[in-house]
Amino acid sequence: MGSDGEMLGIMSSEEALVLARAQELDLVEIAPKAKPPVLKIMDYGKFQYQQSKQERIAKGKQKKLDTKGIRIGMRTDTHDLEFKKSQAEKFLTKGNKVKIEIMLRGREKAHQDLARTTLVNFVKLISVPFKTEQEVKRFPAGYNTLICPE
Repeated sequence: MGSDGEMLGIMSSEEALVLARAQELDLVEIAPKAKPPVLKIMDYGKFQYQQSKQERIAKGKQKKLDTKGIRIGMRTDTHDLEFKKSQAEKFLTKGNKVKIEIMLRGREKAHQDLARTTLVNFVKLISVPFKTEQEVKRFPAGYNTLICPE
């Protein structure tokens, strides 16, 4: 392929290299596994600059998702649960993931089943549409789950 995009046809790599040097450009291998391999005459430095520029633009357009955390306890009062529910809904509407943890301390660790049901019931209270990314699972200090907006 020539520098302006026209097809030059099948030729040996030596001939292509001579053409590239005559135009003071580089000979770049585009598809090495093709039969015959596809080469292009171009300014390789300019090509690299354009690629990095496109990557920077694409990186800037990406939306970075944060993971927000909410911790509840076994003895958390209903008003506090309502407040934490509204916080979780606010995080979800902003597009963030929410990690909800129930912490168990001391003798509370004897009531694993109660802690799990408390966490599941809290997640059911959330009215904003979400999908569960990580099911309720055990970790050393209690249980946690990860939800994200739909």
